[in-house]
Amino acid sequence: MVFYEILVIVYLIVAVMLIGFVLIQQGKGAGMGASFGSGGSNTVFGSTGSGNFLTRTTAILATLFFVISLILGNQTADKEKAVDDWQNLEVPVVEEAVDTDVPVVPVTEQTMQSTTDADVPVTEAPKEDDVPNL
Repeated sequence: MVFYEILVIVYLIVAVMLIGFVLIQQGKGAGMGASFGSGGSNTVFGSTGSGNFLTRTTAILATLFFVISLILGNQTADKEKAVDDWQNLEVPVVEEAVDTDVPVVPVTEQTMQSTTDADVPVTEAPKEDDVPNL
């Protein structure tokens, strides 16, 4: 489990570095300006060294990214998911009763008959004449 977590952290670091190196690279149109002497020799890696360094580093990071992706996918495929109560909705889940001070009254025919429609107040619907026109 620790190996998996370390691998995920390395994977994220490689992904961020790969994004950074891709964004740092210059496009192919920038090579024309460097070939005519517009500051190509003032770079840190020399006139042609930066392209090779960035290209190789990007290739190595991309290879690491794909290899770690395959390893993580292989590790994840072998794991079983935890069983969830919501996966099988056909079988009712019985919850344990909680001890409370409130008594539980079972519903019987007698308690059903004691509650009648007369206990519920009835409101009359407004007539069409009573409704104001907006």
